[in-house]
Amino acid sequence: MEAFQKGFEDFWKKFTDLLNIVIFDIKGSDFTLLTLLFIIISSVLLVFISKRLSKLLVNKVLNRYIKDIGVTNSIGTIFRYLVIVIGFITIFQSAGFDLSTLGLLAGALGVGIGFGLQNVTNNFISGIIILFERPIKVGDRIEVGDINGDVQSISMRSTTVITNDNISVIVPNSEFINSQVINWSHNDRRVRFKFPIGVSYNEDPEFVKKLVLEVAKEDVGVLNNPGPDLWFTGYGDSSLDFNLVVWTSDYIQRPSVLKSRLYYAIFKKFGEHNIEIPFPQRDLHIRSGLEKTLIK
Repeated sequence: MEAFQKGFEDFWKKFTDLLNIVIFDIKGSDFTLLTLLFIIISSVLLVFISKRLSKLLVNKVLNRYIKDIGVTNSIGTIFRYLVIVIGFITIFQSAGFDLSTLGLLAGALGVGIGFGLQNVTNNFISGIIILFERPIKVGDRIEVGDINGDVQSISMRSTTVITNDNISVIVPNSEFINSQVINWSHNDRRVRFKFPIGVSYNEDPEFVKKLVLEVAKEDVGVLNNPGPDLWFTGYGDSSLDFNLVVWTSDYIQRPSVLKSRLYYAIFKKFGEHNIEIPFPQRDLHIRSGLEKTLIK
């Protein structure tokens, strides 16, 4: 028993000596393996606790008083990062680093950002701007560059957009600050679509308007206020050209579905009333001089 106790004491002494080995010295502060282990464990716990506190704040407090999920998520994200920053300062102070050492580390980090992390910093600052100014929010229908979809989540570095094909596109936040962004639902979930329609010159435009508006008003996806309208846009080469103008709040993400359904119904309605849908035609005229040449 005494031999086991002595062996354990020797092992523990060697283990503590190993943990207290100085890796490097920063202005009189010894950075040991024990310090490194303390920082790693504390950092993991800090990230976990900050995430739990953020969710608790959003779900138990903010959602009771703020109905906009985008605002609550933004406040929760900012709160989480504040907790992380304060926590890291506390961890380094507890590990024996004074404020001047932290200033040295911050300066070194600043140099690294200046040389190699410009894009990360740009996206981070852009994320903060988005959270405060809110040019976009979760649930908005947006277009940025060649991407068209719904905003699913906004983080400090990037924004996740879901396309109509259910594909997640990770867009850097700087794209929403430096590029032109079309937000279909920034002020209102109602949007207006224009669908072109053409009929023969033999048809009465007023009667065509009556039939098309009947179809539009019968569709559940078309709003009654503002109501649909048919604009006479011009005289084409082979047709009278119109634009069916409809408002919708249910088909912001699927305008092609609404367009297809209306076109099916309009085609059927035109067939019932013998409305002619034209197609491009060309007449060939042969000169009499050319006819004599061909006869010879």
